[in-house]
Amino acid sequence: MVLIQHQQQQQEEEIVRRERGKKGMRVGKYELGRTLGEGNFGKVKFAKHTDSAKSFAIKILEKNRIQDLRITDQIKREIRTLKVLKHPNVVRLYEVLASKTKIYMVLEYVNGGELFDRIATKGKLSETLGRKLFQQLIDGVSYCHDKGVFHRDLKLENVLIDGGRNIKITDFGLSALPQHLRDDGLLHTTCGSPNYVAPEVLSNRGYNGATSDTWSCGVILYVILTGFLPFDDRNLAVLYQKIFKGDAPIPKWLSQGAKNLIKRILDPNPQTRITMAEIKEDEWFKQNYTPTNPDEEEVESDDTSSDDEVLTIHEAPLDIERNPESPSVINNAFQLIGMSSCLDLSGFFENEDVSERKIRFTSNLSPKELLDRIENLAVQMGFQVQKKPGKLKVLLENKGQKTQASLSIVVEVFEISTSLYVVELQKSSGDSAVYRQLCNKLSDELGVQQSEELLTNLIVKDGNHTS
Repeated sequence: MVLIQHQQQQQEEEIVRRERGKKGMRVGKYELGRTLGEGNFGKVKFAKHTDSAKSFAIKILEKNRIQDLRITDQIKREIRTLKVLKHPNVVRLYEVLASKTKIYMVLEYVNGGELFDRIATKGKLSETLGRKLFQQLIDGVSYCHDKGVFHRDLKLENVLIDGGRNIKITDFGLSALPQHLRDDGLLHTTCGSPNYVAPEVLSNRGYNGATSDTWSCGVILYVILTGFLPFDDRNLAVLYQKIFKGDAPIPKWLSQGAKNLIKRILDPNPQTRITMAEIKEDEWFKQNYTPTNPDEEEVESDDTSSDDEVLTIHEAPLDIERNPESPSVINNAFQLIGMSSCLDLSGFFENEDVSERKIRFTSNLSPKELLDRIENLAVQMGFQVQKKPGKLKVLLENKGQKTQASLSIVVEVFEISTSLYVVELQKSSGDSAVYRQLCNKLSDELGVQQSEELLTNLIVKDGNHTS
């Protein structure tokens, strides 16, 4: 299979070489130029239309990488979503081309790069400029909501800025449409980026896509005006506690209007959080506000193929179509966090061998029940257990027998909210194989699944998505 894919790629490259003109490679009517960005499953290249000389950005996706990373549905979702959206503050998808091995998404070219890079290199923006960009962000996001599209991964990296200081929202790979709502009218897939995700998304009880997007917009506003994140910590448990409390430090030098709006958006209670419509009525927001009108006219395009045709990869059914008896598909890092999972999440932050890492998982069980179950299992396996408030020390002593290994583990429970806890297992010393055996038995005891292969794919995918 790999050989066939390699041969197909060689054949395609030969075709592209034959079409190469004086200025570079060509794909259809587009002449490719410099690389604008690169990820795990493709590149984004600058391109010029050979007839009109207009500039475009072409996202080139490797079909075999899409299949390997199991993100077929994510790519199809992005294509379907962008075909619906026509707004000055949303990156436009003009057409989709395909070959045997590649997909070419012809996108609007935004020459200013990510808003993240602008803040990282030059620091916070003035309130005047920050308000202007935030107004455009709200216009773009509320337009998406009106079209039934919830972004679910709004962050500075997914907001581009052009030469005229106008923003363009991009990367709809994790977006949700009305058909993704369950019978309760809520979304249930836990996704997003750590520092921008709303507390109700982490609670694993269902959430309103518009309300959670509003929270993420509030985080973006905070960073634009201050130059730093409202909720940040390297330790996941501490980060979640900060998000659930929603008590972001507000700098004194911000205007009172900006302070008030940030507090109303970063309200940890989704029921009382300010809505998009209410944001547009806010006095600070309305200063010099000119609403951006959608571009509803049809765009001429040579694209006649559907996203199913260009991908030609078997698509997993959506959540609402999947057999309820089949296992759930994990979409990104935060679905792991929302589940009771004994998967090792520290790989997102540390470069140690998997058997040496801390292992964290979430649970809705009470701290007492969690610690009791862990203690009972450890005793059954021959470990000694020392109890301390909110934690256990699990020991296995080497008694001189060749088959007896030593091990020392500290187990601690952190409260995230009144019904959500993080359990952390950290090996202090001893045999890694025995440590892994304990973790496997613990995952069985608590009814969760563990898969290092799935974790590896997930880390690759999440790293690409957030790059």
